[in-house]
Amino acid sequence: MYSEAGGITLWRASQLARGRGRVVETGYPALSAELPGGGWPVGALVDLLVQQAGVGEMRLLRPALSELGKRPVAMVQPPHIPNGLGLEYIGLSPEQLMQIRALKAADALWAAEQILRAGSCGALLFWAQYVQTSSLRRLHLAAQASETLFFMVRPLAAAQDASPAVLRLALRPERDGLTVDITKRRGPARAEPLSIPLQPTPVLFSHHARISRRSPAPVAARGLPTKVAA
Repeated sequence: MYSEAGGITLWRASQLARGRGRVVETGYPALSAELPGGGWPVGALVDLLVQQAGVGEMRLLRPALSELGKRPVAMVQPPHIPNGLGLEYIGLSPEQLMQIRALKAADALWAAEQILRAGSCGALLFWAQYVQTSSLRRLHLAAQASETLFFMVRPLAAAQDASPAVLRLALRPERDGLTVDITKRRGPARAEPLSIPLQPTPVLFSHHARISRRSPAPVAARGLPTKVAA
């Protein structure tokens, strides 16, 4: 059973937590059934832990991103140049995409926090390596005041580190999609991984993709507040 007292929601460890906030449908019934609230939580940090960037995280998020309408989507430190054909496949136009690259990790963290605090983006995807727990807490707090889907894509090794994320998924490629281990959620642990089939797609990220005239230009991190506020 669930109960609320003093603004605190309680749930049995054997049951999934009842989401109080808004969620966005994942597009994968088997995955949604295992998530509190039945979808990706809005206004909260979600950790996607991967063997390497580009294992399928964008295809996994495709249904959710396509539900954002015309709201901008920010990508901080994406691993490669976003490919226009791949963006079209996941329902995004180049005009929607805000790409931020920073020379220093501190600048990338700063940019991500400003995006969350501005609240103008429907989703923020942030690829990072090592991030201190204190920085993760700042980002999570900023996300809680927003209506933004917030995903951090980090190495699998980060699963050993503490994180304020409400949801942590370990993603491993398999023949027809991804193997998904739910390493943290508000509810009971799940021992068995999920097999999530993903549709083949045009290349989403490419080292050799040509930058078309419609491709989004990177935004300098320290110039971000003006960009977001606009």
